[in-house]
Amino acid sequence: MRHDEYLRHDATALAELVRRGEVSARELLDLARAQAGRVQPRLNPFTRMLPTLAEAQLARGAAGALAGVPFVVKDSVADVAGQPTSYGSRAGERFVAPRHAAVLRRLLDAGATVFAKTNLPEFGLKGISDSRAFGPVSNPWDPGRNAGGSSGGSAAAVAAGVVPMAGGNDGGGSLRIPAAFCGLFALKPSRGRMSNGPGLGEVWFGACSEGVISRSVRDSALALDVLCGPEPGDPFAGAAPAEPFVAALRRPPPRLRIAYSTASPLGTEVDAEAAAAVQAAARRLAALCHHVEEAAPPVDGHAVAACYLKLYAAQVPAVMDQARSLGARDSEFEPLTRVMAAYGRRLDAAALTQSLARWNEFARTLGAFFGAWDVWLTPTTARAALPHGTLDPPPAEARLTDTLLASGLLAPLARWGALDARVQRLFVQNLAPYPFTQLANLAGVPAMSLPLHWTPEGLPLGVQAVGRQGDEATLLQLAAELEADAPWFDRLAPIAHEAG
Repeated sequence: MRHDEYLRHDATALAELVRRGEVSARELLDLARAQAGRVQPRLNPFTRMLPTLAEAQLARGAAGALAGVPFVVKDSVADVAGQPTSYGSRAGERFVAPRHAAVLRRLLDAGATVFAKTNLPEFGLKGISDSRAFGPVSNPWDPGRNAGGSSGGSAAAVAAGVVPMAGGNDGGGSLRIPAAFCGLFALKPSRGRMSNGPGLGEVWFGACSEGVISRSVRDSALALDVLCGPEPGDPFAGAAPAEPFVAALRRPPPRLRIAYSTASPLGTEVDAEAAAAVQAAARRLAALCHHVEEAAPPVDGHAVAACYLKLYAAQVPAVMDQARSLGARDSEFEPLTRVMAAYGRRLDAAALTQSLARWNEFARTLGAFFGAWDVWLTPTTARAALPHGTLDPPPAEARLTDTLLASGLLAPLARWGALDARVQRLFVQNLAPYPFTQLANLAGVPAMSLPLHWTPEGLPLGVQAVGRQGDEATLLQLAAELEADAPWFDRLAPIAHEAG
């Protein structure tokens, strides 16, 4: 098989070729590795190769739903036994996994050949992938821009033609944002649909879910069938689907009631192209005989952002303390992470409990909204992929942070509340390019990003569709209908073909 032929097949089709004996798992792995070697110097999607794991899988023999399909996993949560799970951090290199994560084991059992881990921001804390430990991930459509985050390396690997589908996770948009920036499809499943075991129970208090970024809807449905379901001891376990998600795709969606909105829930700017993407999708869906109107749930976007900040503030110091217990030094953490940790140590148990309780309020409001509507459309991001450095602090602010860290004054200033306004301002500033994605995580509902729009400059923009708790099937059916009406599979970044 040539590289151009490899690009013409999704994971579902490649697995079928392997099962029929028309191509071997070794041949597919060689193609994927060769493309990875070509794009790594230009895009930097990978943190480490996994040759031992890949060779062991080849020796095992290709069988299953993903027989012989080359696959990469995000260097976060998807533990590989004996390998560090870095979480994009120098300090995270000490987190050596004692056993495979359930999602990895299920991929291997389905026949996938996992051969690399992908890049992300430190601890997955940003919507861009720019860790100091591994460097930024460049966007395949424009290497002067970031691939997004936090599953940026996975999105870049798919858009650059290395693999047809890649693993990631989503705690506030981390699958959907890079998919939107890279012209790909991604579905964040409902809370409880995927297991984080056995090493972890809930991730980010249940806001984070494992998933994939893909080029075809049927690949994402297949991956969901392979990966979903609880492990013993999981804190959340959603009801089993009524039928396999791949089977649900054999039927078109019913006539749906679809709401859409384009205004930022934070009142921040939304680029005209992002709004146009949603409006064009609404017209397309109306032409497909769905009932479409402009509407949005009455959720306070600033309250969502405040709760999301408290989630971060609680998580970061805990993760840093875990790394310190393994010998990590403060200098191994990025300045922004250390600022967030100092801020988070001020958060008392009562404030955190009250914040987590508000998640129920958001979920109930969204649930009531879905009594009248089946799907809610928004932009996935407020603008196209960001040029590298867009969200870097101004030089003077960066120097001040470095001074505070070096002097030891950061912690006492944080305890006195002197950093509160600055952290909150920085947080809203960093959410402004993607204010639409966090609500689905806090409410626990499924949401997807559809690659339906490209700007006049040739940059992709995604349209987000949010659905009812546990109803991934309707979202996937709708996505498949749109994929047939406005095909995107062959619209790969030029680098995917140039490198071949």
